[in-house]
Amino acid sequence: MKKQQMEKMRNGKGFIAALDQSGGSTPKALADYGVTKEAYTTDAEMFDLVHEMRTRIIKAPAFHSDKILGAILFEQTMDRKIDGEYTSDYLANQKGIVPFLKVDKGLVDEKNGVQLMKPIDDLDETLKRATERNVFGTKMRSVIKKANKDGIQQVVEQQFEIGKRIIAAGLVPIIEPEVDIHSADKEASEEILKKELLTQLNLLRDDESVLLKLTIPSNPGLYQELVDHERVVRVVVLSGGYSRDEANRKLKDNKGLIASFSRALSQDLNAKQTEDEFNQSLETAIDGIYDASVNKTP
Repeated sequence: MKKQQMEKMRNGKGFIAALDQSGGSTPKALADYGVTKEAYTTDAEMFDLVHEMRTRIIKAPAFHSDKILGAILFEQTMDRKIDGEYTSDYLANQKGIVPFLKVDKGLVDEKNGVQLMKPIDDLDETLKRATERNVFGTKMRSVIKKANKDGIQQVVEQQFEIGKRIIAAGLVPIIEPEVDIHSADKEASEEILKKELLTQLNLLRDDESVLLKLTIPSNPGLYQELVDHERVVRVVVLSGGYSRDEANRKLKDNKGLIASFSRALSQDLNAKQTEDEFNQSLETAIDGIYDASVNKTP
């Protein structure tokens, strides 16, 4: 199955759905979905509700491998079940969608214009459990706020250092050094980031490959060299705070990039929608994101 999943990720048409809101961002995700804090009193109840939301999305008819290549899960979601199967197995077996797992533990405070990842103390145990759950790959996020070369170098080096441990465990890492879309020097940050990514990619062995998850660049085509790099399975982009329409429009201008959207995927979904309303809203979102991922501006 791993070989087939790698082929799908390298050459398939579609995008990656990000369903990996963590403990810190779950209340906002639920609020956007129309579930207020009055609906739960404990973290356990909150996570039950967000799993219901994710289950509803995953089980929807439009959420299918025809347009969705992979899905990124939060750790608790991986450990929960849908119709008797672990979520990652349900995605692979019932939907034909490649499962990924978010493994980072959040960010430290900003220094040198960036936010590095917090230590992932239980990484080895998490990767072992992910392998048991038949997860294909992982995702971990850092944030770049200023065009500080030293800071950006630290971000990329940390990402690849952990990425190599993930590869050694038999999984494929998604390297995600997000550039803040509100950064005053976003373009300069992206130029530095590209150089640092190429440096680390060129140090990988022939049997080491990664996905890259990046902010949509201000200059269309900037990341083409990354798309074409032999150690890169795929370059995907996050919506990063753009509306879905704006993110789709910007994505269309970038040949070779595909989406990995979270908020932009679910922004029109609501707990109070009927099944028909919910499914139609999700289908509209999926169709638009798929179109932006596969059909590019000439």
